[in-house]
Amino acid sequence: MTTHTGRPKAMPRGRQMLNKVPEVTIYFWIIKILCTTVGETAADFLNANLGLGLTNTTYVMGGLLIIALGFQFGARRYVPGIYWLAVILISVVGTLITDNLVDNLGVSLEATTVVFGIALAVSFVAWYASERTLSIHTISTIRREAFYWSAILFTFALGTASGDLAAEGLSLGYGVSALAFGALIAIVALAHFGARLNAVLTFWIAYVLTRPLGASIGDYLSQPRVDGGIGLGTIVTSALFLVTIVSFVTYLTAAGKDDVAPMTAVEGGRA
Repeated sequence: MTTHTGRPKAMPRGRQMLNKVPEVTIYFWIIKILCTTVGETAADFLNANLGLGLTNTTYVMGGLLIIALGFQFGARRYVPGIYWLAVILISVVGTLITDNLVDNLGVSLEATTVVFGIALAVSFVAWYASERTLSIHTISTIRREAFYWSAILFTFALGTASGDLAAEGLSLGYGVSALAFGALIAIVALAHFGARLNAVLTFWIAYVLTRPLGASIGDYLSQPRVDGGIGLGTIVTSALFLVTIVSFVTYLTAAGKDDVAPMTAVEGGRA
């Protein structure tokens, strides 16, 4: 586009930024589930094994999250290490927010599930009202990134509450809960690829569901057999998944397989 003088017309600053989140590939979903598992087991490890307690653990992880998001917002492009570190930390903090409400304040799992469901819906309404899109392929301005991370926090808190409600409140157990949420994600995938259901809608539904899936997997691996797990413990489970995450992120950083192109227009048809 040019002006009447023949010179190129300057694009708004936000449009010149590279998209700040990764391309949605199989790597994205694998790492996302791994991060949610770490969020569950790491929160349990810091709270119970190290004896920090819910309140102190929340302060520590909340502070680390603020620092990580500072680097994320300060970056001019998607950087795998920074982005996925923020996801791990926001996963832990989202878990701790729900745990604080349930364990410290006595709020029921049913109530927290409803409250965070409403909070997530409100964040989406505000995001769409402001930007006219919920697509993660348009996270190219600071304001959109703020909406994005707010929604991410609520998805983790909601996922924690709904996952605990299914596994503990409804007494399904960790293994059955993981299978149930995995089946729901499969249905969403079929709706997207088979029935061509809206990509943005199916993305966010799947994103919410991967949280209780990962949490159920983490609890199943880490919890004692008497509580329905297989007894690996939070240390082993957290370490195993963290090493796997670092391996994937290192590979993606070197290969650039989840890099995205510079944003020049709103891509309403993509997630």
